[in-house]
Amino acid sequence: MTPLLLLRGISKRFGARLLFEIDELAIEAGSATVLTGPNGSGKSTLLRILGGLDTADIAQAEFHGQPLSFSPYPKMLREAVVYVHQHPVMFSTSVAGNIAYGLKLRGVSGPALARQVDEAMEWAGVTHLREHRPDTLSGGEKQRVALARAKVLLPDLLLLDEPTSSLDGKAREQVVALIPDLIRAGCSVVMASHDQDLGKQPAMRHLELRDGHMTSDKSDAIPSAILRTISPH
Repeated sequence: MTPLLLLRGISKRFGARLLFEIDELAIEAGSATVLTGPNGSGKSTLLRILGGLDTADIAQAEFHGQPLSFSPYPKMLREAVVYVHQHPVMFSTSVAGNIAYGLKLRGVSGPALARQVDEAMEWAGVTHLREHRPDTLSGGEKQRVALARAKVLLPDLLLLDEPTSSLDGKAREQVVALIPDLIRAGCSVVMASHDQDLGKQPAMRHLELRDGHMTSDKSDAIPSAILRTISPH
């Protein structure tokens, strides 16, 4: 099976310091992966590289089997990959306006726009917040709005950076409950997280970044950090 995204020879340095070096990383379509590791190991950096928000030396890249370059980050991936920060950036408009933003950029308007925004708000449980501004929302509400804003774009790959790190109690449970829906919708999800409940999601693959290398949940350290995420389908 051709991976959704295949990268070979990923090397990230900060000056003379080597953060990590990965020979191969393949993300299968419809797969779910949780990435763990100590603070400073490079989890967020790796997600940012995959989302085009940071750079790295990458020897080879393929998307749906098509070769491409990560420098500059290709338009094909900008339309197919969505990154959600652990502290989501909200635009200075209403909740509905935030969720509609990406759709408008893609040319969606009129009844289609209204319907998709309504469906996304209902899915995330934020319909009652439609006209609220972001600075009035709790951390959990912001995270659910950010997930709705991402889901409505139907990304092939969704990158979640510590989606529950600042949440507890009911707010955390509400966010965790949304993750399986994203995967069932056909989206490949890669999460950097320390949340054990997220790691227990069905068919979740576990990867760990430590000391510049990766390990999987099924083995000890893999020589040359060669890793492949396995599709749950």
